Amino acid sequence: MRKIPPLNAIRAFEAAARNRSFTAAASELCVTVTAISHQIRHLEEQIGQKLFERTPRAVTLTLLGERLYPVLREGFDRFAEAFEELEDRSQGDTLTVTTTRAFAERWLMPRLSRFTKSFPGLSVNVEGSDALVDLRTASTDVAIRYGMPAGDELSSLPLLTDVYHPAVAIPADGRASTRIEDYMSRPLLAYRWHNRSIDCPNWAKWLSAAGKAGAEDYRLSWINDESLALHAMERGFGPLLCSSVMIAEGIESGRLARIDGPDLNGFSYRVAFVPSRRTKRTIGRFTDWLRSEASDFGNTYRGLAA
Repeated sequence: MRKIPPLNAIRAFEAAARNRSFTAAASELCVTVTAISHQIRHLEEQIGQKLFERTPRAVTLTLLGERLYPVLREGFDRFAEAFEELEDRSQGDTLTVTTTRAFAERWLMPRLSRFTKSFPGLSVNVEGSDALVDLRTASTDVAIRYGMPAGDELSSLPLLTDVYHPAVAIPADGRASTRIEDYMSRPLLAYRWHNRSIDCPNWAKWLSAAGKAGAEDYRLSWINDESLALHAMERGFGPLLCSSVMIAEGIESGRLARIDGPDLNGFSYRVAFVPSRRTKRTIGRFTDWLRSEASDFGNTYRGLAA
């Protein structure tokens, strides 16, 4: 007979260790913080040793807690895989992918029909959101993320890298100035990054790199969403400093023109997933297909692939 502490206590510890927070664990498990604390204290009493060091502002794992957490995390991942396999058999093969709204709209969705044609038995659900989804606890299988790697114990594979430069829509008469000075009387479009911790490219940096003194002479028009800013630029509202991944096809087709000036370094797009779930058939096929599409895109549009 196995000697195992109560499952609720183990589950509370795993959630608190993964989130490094009793409050976040309580929110995830839909219980009170007091209940989480009680369950973990009960577990510590059962094993006779502390698992967390508690301070008024934070909780940290003890050495024993650090040793125990990966083992329990892997066990819960295995539980999740087993039930996902049962769900796949009952509902057919499905996969849910989350990415930013702009990337979903501009890059993923135009290509997704090729995946469904290649794998007609697989269904893909797409969630367009800038929120950072915890793949270990959500029903989402794959995330396409942008920026620096999150360091959240997920596996990730490179897809694309980008640079930033201004672009403008080419009007019906086919004439669009590519000199930034010609737009001093009109607002320059800009969007607010949801991840404020990233040192993002912006107009001030680009104007400085372009050697344009008097950056204060240019007006900015702020839009709170990248996808909306791209739509505004395409409808002639003005130039937008944006990712080369988002506008490469528009420039190639002649719908957009690049403003003369330097490139600013961007970041990278990566496909992320829980390591133990890579063997799931839908995840393996989808990530392989994504990387193939990204490679083709990079070869076509001057080395954008990572």
